[in-house]
This record gives sequence, structure tokens and C-alpha cells, in this order.
Amino acid sequence: MSPQLRVRFWTEAALAALSGVLFVVTIFWKEWIEAIFGVDPDRHSGSLEWAVVTVLLVVTLLFGALARAEWRRPASAGGSAGG
Repeated sequence: MSPQLRVRFWTEAALAALSGVLFVVTIFWKEWIEAIFGVDPDRHSGSLEWAVVTVLLVVTLLFGALARAEWRRPASAGGSAGG
């Protein structure tokens, strides 16, 4: 029997997955920001990329923890309102 999951869980899980993918992409292809946006704010020093990696890691862990808490939430705690 699977729990009745709210939209909140799916939103948090999707944001965790998206930030996780961007985290991995940034680790392996640090110039994607310059390639997509056409700007180089750190002038190839790499500081912006490492800041982005750090922020993405924190965001991924945060949304992952929130999704897990929502997954483990008792089904009776929020009813079946869906949101």
C-alpha cells in the first residue's frame, strides 16, 4: 500500500532532481553558465562556478530532505486535499 502523496512531495522531489542534475552538470562542465547566458562574470576564475556548485548542493539536499519528510508524513496528517 503506497501513501497518498500530495503535490508538495512531487514539487520538492522534482526540484531536488533538477538541482541535483544541475549540480552534476556544473561539476563536469563548469562553463555551461557562460555558454548559455553569454556572460563571464568571474572572468574565467572559476569562483562563480564553485559558488553555484555549493548552492546547488545545499538546495539539492534541502529539497531532498523536504521530499523525504513529506514521503514519511502520515497519510492522516493532511487528509486527501492534494495540496
